Amino acid sequence: MTYAKGSEMTEYKLFIAGEWIDTKTGIVIEDKNPADGSVYALVHTAGPEELETAIVKGLEAQPAWEALDSEKREKILLRAADHLELNVDRYTDMLLSESGACINKARGEVLGTANVFRAAAGECRRVGGGVVQGEFPGELSYWVRQPLGLVAGIGPFNFPLLLCANKVSFGLAAGNSFILKPASDTPLSGVILAEALEAAGLPKGVFSSVPGKGSVIGDKIVEDPRVKMISFTGSTAVGSQIAVKAAKHLKKYALEMGGKNPLIILKDADMDQAIGTALFGTFFHQGQVCMATGRIIVEEAIYDEFTEKLAARVANIRYGDPRDPKNFVGPLISEKHCLDIDELVQDAVAKGAELVCGGTHEGAFYKPTMLKGVTPDMRIFREETFGPVASVIKAKDAAEALKLCNDNDYGLSSAIMTNDLSAALKFAPKMQSGMVRVNDTTVMGSRIAPFGGVKNSGIGRDGGVFAIDSFTELKWISIRYEKKGFPPI
Repeated sequence: MTYAKGSEMTEYKLFIAGEWIDTKTGIVIEDKNPADGSVYALVHTAGPEELETAIVKGLEAQPAWEALDSEKREKILLRAADHLELNVDRYTDMLLSESGACINKARGEVLGTANVFRAAAGECRRVGGGVVQGEFPGELSYWVRQPLGLVAGIGPFNFPLLLCANKVSFGLAAGNSFILKPASDTPLSGVILAEALEAAGLPKGVFSSVPGKGSVIGDKIVEDPRVKMISFTGSTAVGSQIAVKAAKHLKKYALEMGGKNPLIILKDADMDQAIGTALFGTFFHQGQVCMATGRIIVEEAIYDEFTEKLAARVANIRYGDPRDPKNFVGPLISEKHCLDIDELVQDAVAKGAELVCGGTHEGAFYKPTMLKGVTPDMRIFREETFGPVASVIKAKDAAEALKLCNDNDYGLSSAIMTNDLSAALKFAPKMQSGMVRVNDTTVMGSRIAPFGGVKNSGIGRDGGVFAIDSFTELKWISIRYEKKGFPPI
């Protein structure tokens, strides 16, 4: 049974090695709705004992899962995708209620997660290798990719289902068993994935979800030598700590961390398209997106026109109840995040930026905000905002725009708006980020393209074959079919 019904409150049990169990820690947390602070559900948390069971059973189940025909693994992942689609309404409500996502975003996330599983299913048949051509006479030399064994993922709160599924689905496709630690603010992503995989017929032991405190669960997963790889999405501060702890055990890791993503708008860009692109990139999911447009860099020749038109649009963004499909901006994950944004906005204003609109909050709802005249000496130029704030920066020309673009410790996603193909081809390789979009938003995703960043934004890539690379190890095999002569010894 997935969950137990209380008087009026749904109580979700732990999914450990294919079984729904009560917590042995005695800790059942309140999963709160950030829109109104109400308790949406009760969720059992894992402790060291449950994690140990997940590890032991995962190690036991992995060899048989690896040996299973790729076609059968593929079918299981496809059935999981079907289950997500069949239950889209229920899962949309779960995401909306615990994360504050607006209804269209939440529904899109569930359907997007189904497509992630389908993309991963396609990789089951492609985990292969290649031939090393003719280097040594009389010898066949080739390489293969093999699963690591037991791997783990630590997920974020902003796209809790989609980004956890990015890890789980490709990790399973590669033949590994998997332990997931969902974000503490959004533990139900683990429940949803467990339900989907159970319904799909995943063998017991291959997947476990262990919600709990990072200091209790996350650190133990990272430091346990039996767990061969960690895939993490979250803050740069936490990701850096994971890298240090994993390195002590020479453990593989993939880190997708923060971003302060620039959108460059050159003077020849289509103005209406540039405005729409900036709005979506900045305010989608309240700006709580690692790829959110954190810096809008505009050439001086069009700066005044752009800021005037953008201000009019920002002032009219509908925000409020995330269940109302007319609202584009809902609540942040907690009121504390609003206070953090206040500090960044106030620092910018104190240093000369103009607060055009917004800059206030009520509860966890931060009013859509726009700052103009942002400069590199302001914290909001350099630090991840993770909220609905448009920061507009003036560049005297294209060369300065590129300099401002790269003047940051992050390097996740970037974009440039221009009708000059030569400028686009010149700029894209010079923009210091793992992903560059021309005439599109910084908020981009793909199930098969290499997703990830450089500098403080991460190490490794998600998506398609690139995710498979992260979840496997290369092995070189050579077979000598002619006798080899050796020098006399």
